[in-house]
This record gives sequence, structure tokens and C-alpha cells, in this order.
Amino acid sequence: MGSVKQGSVSVGVLFLSTLFLCYAADVQYYELFMREANFTQLCNTTTLLVANDSYPGPEIRASRGDTIFVNVHNQGNYSFTIHWHGVKQPRNPWSDGPEFITQCPIQPGANFTYEVILSDEIGTLWWHAHSDWTRGSIHGALVILPAENETYPFPTPDFEQTIILESWFNRDYKQIIDQTLASGLLPPEPDAYAINGHLGDTTGCPNDTLFRMQVQYGNTYLLRIVNAAMNEEKFFAIMNHTLTVVARDASYVQMFTSDYILISPGQTMDVLVVANQNVGQYYMATRPFSDGSAPPVDYITTGVFDYINSMGGLNASSIALPAENDTNAANNFTSQLRNANVTQNSPLDVPADDEINTRVYIAIAGNTLPCDPSQCVQGFSLAASLNNVSFVLPRIDILQAYYNMSISGVFTEDFPLNPPEFYDFTGDLTSLNTAAVQGTRVVMLNYGDGVEIVLQATQTGPGGSHPIHLHGFSFYWVGSGTGNFNNQTDPTTYNLADPPLINTVHVPGRSWVALRFFANNPGVWFMHCHFDRHASWGMDAVFIVRNGTTTETSILPPPPGLPTCPSS
Repeated sequence: MGSVKQGSVSVGVLFLSTLFLCYAADVQYYELFMREANFTQLCNTTTLLVANDSYPGPEIRASRGDTIFVNVHNQGNYSFTIHWHGVKQPRNPWSDGPEFITQCPIQPGANFTYEVILSDEIGTLWWHAHSDWTRGSIHGALVILPAENETYPFPTPDFEQTIILESWFNRDYKQIIDQTLASGLLPPEPDAYAINGHLGDTTGCPNDTLFRMQVQYGNTYLLRIVNAAMNEEKFFAIMNHTLTVVARDASYVQMFTSDYILISPGQTMDVLVVANQNVGQYYMATRPFSDGSAPPVDYITTGVFDYINSMGGLNASSIALPAENDTNAANNFTSQLRNANVTQNSPLDVPADDEINTRVYIAIAGNTLPCDPSQCVQGFSLAASLNNVSFVLPRIDILQAYYNMSISGVFTEDFPLNPPEFYDFTGDLTSLNTAAVQGTRVVMLNYGDGVEIVLQATQTGPGGSHPIHLHGFSFYWVGSGTGNFNNQTDPTTYNLADPPLINTVHVPGRSWVALRFFANNPGVWFMHCHFDRHASWGMDAVFIVRNGTTTETSILPPPPGLPTCPSS
């Protein structure tokens, strides 16, 4: 498959201590130790729960089709789980990781070994905590290399470099969401953003460092880009250089070039860049994108694309990125994504119209819930919903309750397949009653069902776009449009020829998107907005895929050592 080296990096790169890796055929073994560590940024020292004392956490590398065993040790003060974002985990929801969906959290002083089963994924994914807001400090890249004797569908790059975009708070992440939910108000804005843990040179604090990627003139670099930010979609660019997008969410796409990318929280992107400009130092830069009425703080975060033997300096005025609210730039970029017809991708398997057994039309909304005036500031709490159901996490995980039929009362099988009320979703909704109902409701699917999900953004609350992630599957993004979805005319515009295969979709404000997939992975699978404030407020749902008729189409038995819930 050709050898690709990782790019040379200088200035404060976080080296990986206490990370152990050995190879045994096609099985990889890793150890992750979660504990509190101190980090000094913005002239302030903050204690964070992190993996192996590093922020971001260690990079995990394997080849397509491998199985990875990751022994996670909780040596910190909080319980948490780990999710392997974008890994389908065939028949193995036990190691998918979302707290109280597929497992109980790992308690302080305990450990749990995840079995991460790779299948057709190729390229870049990532792993992160999936409890409260702990993923803000516990996350890292998951690199899936081509299998033995498999090649890239493009010339093998000379080097590769992982780029993780992050939100930085001068506070503990769990305390942030605990205090936010108690007050019923919006969470605070980040104090800064980061590239691979570095805040750049625009913060005003002399001790903050720039991420520097050293490059050699004439070489081609594969950038593995992850958006790990908490609540911010991101533009990213390297000044004076053209980016060639080759993969999204661990699936190859038809290559296209752009001066910038748009990447939502949860999404990953593989991008080629050639070091073909005059030898010098060029900014790489990122800023948030928002099309809602409550945009995030508009910080530009910088790194350096640094040519070896460069003698030049940097000029902050040379940074060029789309404006934070440039919806045309966002839409122009995402509209270019198409599935690549290459042998390295799985054969296209888009459910045809007559193969759809289940259609789900979901209105995405911001809401309010009543609360105790003595506890919340404004007499109500901010909330979020899918089809007006604000999801409530149970205290026993849904997978355990589903697998063990003797456990009852954990969830109900009545998630609405359509909005309970139809209105002008993308119009003026200032007079709409935004109260939501709460519940732990699931959608039941039969094994092999063809499924279509239409996600409808609404103007309730601040409106705007949403990155929606589905666990256990990659889905085909077959359609999108502005305004309210019309089930008679809009399906005629679907792209069933080469839709991208992704796991996290950008749903633009005042718009809809349509997704299709076959429910061929039995288990309990979470779907949620990857803006963590929205997920914490209830913008979540669960899909349960029943077993098929054979052992090979049924959920694997639970592994030994599963964490137990405190109340169970």
C-alpha cells in the first residue's frame, strides 16, 4: 500500500506517554489512562480529565478490518464512557460507548476493555468520551490505514498529519454542563479554540503556542482533520494553498479542490495539500461558522504551515477565511461531496424507493421545559427535541434493558415517526408554543429494513444548522433543500447515483436533508446532535434494530466486565 510517514511537527507537540501498542496478526491492543492533569493556556492553569496526560489524547492506528482492544482505566474523579465515532461495530453495540444508551459509565478506580470491530471504514475517524461534556478534554484521532495489499485511490502522499480542531475552556468541562443544566441557561462561550491543543498567536497571552507543521517543498501531505469542537462548525484553510478533499467520515469521495473546508463537530475529513508555494511560513487558520441567531464567539485560531529552511515571518493580516455567517461558502463546499466510484469503497448500496420500509420525518427544535423557580434563573429551562420529544437519559442503559427482557420501564417503543404538529417549520415562529414533552422513546426497526430519515431544521429557538450523528451506521446523504420538506416533489430531486456515505450530516438552517440506509446492524444505536449543548438538552433519539433470523444477523453476547450502573 506504500509507506506514509507522519509529518514533522515542532513547538509544543504533545508526545504520548504511557501508550502501549503491540501487534498480533490483525488485532491491536491499546491502554488508555484517564486522569486529571494541569494545562496552562490563556495565562491560566486549568485541571482537566484527559487521556494519557495529553490534550488531545493519543492517536490510535489500525488497518481496515482490524479489531482493536482498548483497555480504558478511570484514574480520575468522574465516571465516563468512550465512543468510537464512526465505527459501525457490527453486531457489537456493547462497545459503542454512549452513556446509559449502550453501557453504564466506568466508575473512578475501575476499567473496561472495549472491543472495537472495524469493517469497511477507511481513513480518519476519532474516539471521544460520551458522558456529559467530558469529550471536550477526552478525545483523539482513530486512523484506519489501507489493509495489506490495498492502495490509496490517489497517489500515495509523502507524509501525513492529524489536525484536531477543539474548543478551549478555562474550566472543567463537566462542571460547565452541570452548572448550565442547573441554571436552565445557555452554557458559556469557549475562552478560545485550539488546533491540536495549541491556541495560536491571536489570544494575547505570550505563553500560548502555535501548532507548527513543518513541510518540505514539493511534498504532498495527507491531512487527517477532525472537528472535536463542542458546539462549533468550522471553516479551515491554509493560506495560499489549495486543499483537495479525498474522504469524509472514513469513506472516499470524488476528489475536489477548494481554498477552504467546512467541517462540523463529529465530522472527519481527509485532505491532500501540496507544498508548492514559495518557501516561507503560511498560516493555517480556523474560525466558527453559524447560520443561527445566536452565533458562537468568532475567534480566529492560527497554526503554521512551515516550510523547512524558511526565513520569512508571519503576517496576521494575511489570514483569509469565509466570514462566520457565510452560508454561501458553507453550502458551496458541502454541495460538492459525492461518493467515489473506486474499488476501495464498499459497493454502492442505496435503498431504492420500493425498498424503503420505514420513513421517519424528524423536526429539529429548540424548546423550553418548566423548572423549579428556586433552582433555575428564568422560570424555565432551555431544552431541545426531535419531533417535540426531549430525550431523557435513563439510569440503566437501554441496551442492557433491551437484551435482558426482565428489566422493564427503561424505555418505550413509541418515538413519533412524524412531527406531532405540522407548521411552517422554517417561517416566523415567534408566537409558537415551544414547550416539549420528555421521554425515553425509541424507534424499532426490523433487521434489513430500508430506512429513510428526513431531518427538518426549524426556526424554533435560535434556529440554524445542526450536525446530526447516527451511531452504528454510515448512511447515504441522498437529498437536501431549503424550506419545508415536500414529500411529493422533493424526493424527485434525490441523488441516488453517487450520494456520499457519511455518519454525521450537516443540516443547514431553514433546510432539510434526507438520509437512507439498510438496517443491517442489530443493536441499540444512538442518534443525536453533535452540538453538545443540544444533546445535553435532549436533541437525541434511539434506534433499536431487532435481530435477524440467524446467529450471524444477531447481537453478539455481552462481553465480560461490563460496567454496572450505580442504581442497578
